[in-house]
Amino acid sequence: MNTSASSMPAISLAAVPGRRRPVVEAAAEAERRGFTGIYCPSLGDAMGLCLSIAHATTTIPFGTSVQPIYLQHPVQLASQASYINEISEGRFRLGIGVSHGPVHKRLGADVGRPLTDTREYVAALRAAEPSAGPLPPITLATLRDKMVDLSVEVADGAVWANSSLNDMGRSVARIPQERRDNGFFVGNMLPTVIDDDREAAANRNRATLTGYVILPNYRNYWKQAGYEEEMTGIEQAIAAGEKDKITSFMSDKWLSSCTIYGSVNQVRDAVEAWWDLGVEPILVPSSTSGGQLKAIDEMFSAFA
Repeated sequence: MNTSASSMPAISLAAVPGRRRPVVEAAAEAERRGFTGIYCPSLGDAMGLCLSIAHATTTIPFGTSVQPIYLQHPVQLASQASYINEISEGRFRLGIGVSHGPVHKRLGADVGRPLTDTREYVAALRAAEPSAGPLPPITLATLRDKMVDLSVEVADGAVWANSSLNDMGRSVARIPQERRDNGFFVGNMLPTVIDDDREAAANRNRATLTGYVILPNYRNYWKQAGYEEEMTGIEQAIAAGEKDKITSFMSDKWLSSCTIYGSVNQVRDAVEAWWDLGVEPILVPSSTSGGQLKAIDEMFSAFA
């Protein structure tokens, strides 16, 4: 099956212990197959993986999707980012974000106000540039309107995670067309499962998003996007200590708006829908019958 360049997605790759070398090899294969980019989440060492990708590839754009700002001094990160950008000859993009409350609590991070802290972190990155070297484009992990606006003000792009297709046009409209025409990056990380058994694929994505629906900021976003009933039901289940009931409130309508799943054709159609909004779809692969490497192979087969 041939796939035009315009319909190819980007792919999310994470290097976790024991599977790092195969993931780097997968990055090289993604380049060979014409994927539009490779973006690395905070799971594992994203910056280390990006350095490996810089050496393993020659043309594909790549970067971090979310490098948490509370875990690293901006001067150190600026030096790393400048190095990777130089080694890759300008293909690297530094995505930063505040991460989530459970991560902050687990690591004992000193957390302030997300908007203020992000603004100050970007300023510190840019202030380090004279000694660190030229920085790559900076993107902000975003979800709601104020962070979108901040990305327009201080950064070079914005990356969502699990945003809703039905609401994304409104979000993108906040970004001036002139900025988009001049290369402002707009992407969305989308949990993706490829399986002809659409219900099995849906259930796999429901399991993935269980960790997100317990977060108040995500529930508030999805309420704004039109899924008040689903999110209220989830809140009631959490309050009652009935977390086993959470997935029962994840409607197909909601799930299909913020994830991708189903047959090869259904997945490819969903990718096109995101491109039609002017959003680069970054597919986060999962599988109903294996781990990350199996999911990556299934994605490569779908976009052969």
